[in-house]
Amino acid sequence: MRASDEALIVIDVQNDFCPGGALAVDGGNDIVPGINALMDDFAAVILTQDWHPAGHSSFASEHEGKAPFDMIEMPYGPQVLWPDHCVQGSQGAEFHADLNVTRADLIIRKGFRRAIDSYSAFFENDHATPTGLEGYLRTRGISKLTMVGLATDFCVNFSAVDAAKLGFEVEVRGDLCRAIDLDGSLAAARDGMKDAGVRLTG
Repeated sequence: MRASDEALIVIDVQNDFCPGGALAVDGGNDIVPGINALMDDFAAVILTQDWHPAGHSSFASEHEGKAPFDMIEMPYGPQVLWPDHCVQGSQGAEFHADLNVTRADLIIRKGFRRAIDSYSAFFENDHATPTGLEGYLRTRGISKLTMVGLATDFCVNFSAVDAAKLGFEVEVRGDLCRAIDLDGSLAAARDGMKDAGVRLTG
């Protein structure tokens, strides 16, 4: 068991990001057994869950003439448009059936504000509106984070970089993540994480 100041953050291991889902990541389900095994090493386990209302502003279906993976400008900056996914209460928004959710001390739901997307476990995409995760970790005396989950180049990346900027020591286990890799987004994410001081292992 790791020290009490270390936590495992499991990012968005949900049906819609796994094969057969609305925004499937290749091999997304392959990482579940390894994540479950890793949970046993940590005293603290936190899960994040993408949790969009129907008609979320990041859905391509809400923008006439736009297709999934098009880019638009939102008031908070550039935004990739996605297929409708992880809609609140849907089967797609549920955690993968094999994920050990009983080990979670906390589940952080993100992306529930209709007008703004939320990749990071710490902030909405305006990089200013907090999710509350930082305060939870601080009050538990946690300073070291290991991140796993989906997808490496979006929600894992944004979460890891934000955590490093907040002063946490961050490791991303690449073997327990999978990427969308949209127009070179994986390479860019890896470079960005390294630049932020995130340790990439696995």
